[in-house]
Amino acid sequence: MKKEKDKANAGVKEIARRAKVSIATVDRVIHNRPGVSEKTKELINSIIRELNYQPNVLAQRLALASRGILRLAVLLPAISEETEFWQAPLDGVTQAENEIRQYNVHVERFLFDQNDPLSFARQVKKIEQQKPDGLLFTPTFPEESVKLIRSCEKADMPYVLINADIPGVERRSYIGPELFHSGYLAGQLVNYCTNPGEPVLLVNIAKEIAGNHAILRKDEGFRAFFEEHDKDRLIIQLHTTQTDYASVSQKLNRVFQKEHRPRAIYVTNSRVSLVAKWLDSKKIKDVLLLGYDFLRENVEYLEKGAIDFLICEKPHEQGYKGMMSLFQKLVYNVEQEKTLLMPIDIITRENYRFYHN
Repeated sequence: MKKEKDKANAGVKEIARRAKVSIATVDRVIHNRPGVSEKTKELINSIIRELNYQPNVLAQRLALASRGILRLAVLLPAISEETEFWQAPLDGVTQAENEIRQYNVHVERFLFDQNDPLSFARQVKKIEQQKPDGLLFTPTFPEESVKLIRSCEKADMPYVLINADIPGVERRSYIGPELFHSGYLAGQLVNYCTNPGEPVLLVNIAKEIAGNHAILRKDEGFRAFFEEHDKDRLIIQLHTTQTDYASVSQKLNRVFQKEHRPRAIYVTNSRVSLVAKWLDSKKIKDVLLLGYDFLRENVEYLEKGAIDFLICEKPHEQGYKGMMSLFQKLVYNVEQEKTLLMPIDIITRENYRFYHN
């Protein structure tokens, strides 16, 4: 039985390698399950014929059944009134869960308040008590996340970080954007759309900024672009840990009352809609605005013209690929990719109808 299983796994890996797809995609084609394009299906089937591959479906089923339930844990922020961003990766998790449920895979979600480190720590404690087989999480709180990584390593449990990495920390797998280059790209967009030297407002809106790696790396990348291409550009900084509209509006009023009126505004996260709402209320139409994420409110302001660019980094795909990475590691013993970077997409009023997270 073991030799048959090893032979089958080797064949699947080779098919996936030649077709440049995941093992899960090959598995879907072999077992005639939906979710694969006709073009990819034809390619995989042609490789199967070329290799004369004969899947031992019975052996695979018995091997999977014999191990009992495979338990995967997901640790992500809860959806809140502040932002619906985390719905997209959670939807990706659900898609993966639906595809792998037949293999006795059980997924449990542990949701925390992204403004409360204690909420994160409480959920970590629950996960450690339940001892799942694998974990997907986002390192919202770096100090607590490092402790969690060490706990996973000690238990030899595979894990995946999504959406943000932790600088200087050795970890097994990260799926998400290259944050520095995301900020650098935002600088390029501002440079293309404004004249040299025109003031730019750089806006960070989050309950926690000092330890927020995602925001700080984007901030750093944005500044690096102008350091290299337009050193005389005035970059005005607006930091606010008060994320309600009234507070953001008050701070924007102060900035625009000063001598140097910004020609462009870059918001380093999904709260760009707060700035768009303020610009719309003031009927200011000559300021370029860009920020992040394909969220309902952001898209509404994009459609109205208050937001010029949304930078998107496939959060749905991050959740989906993270779960499939854990599944393939635990079931097929496929090594996890240490770093899998998502594309950085630029969405405008002209192309948003054709975009999916």
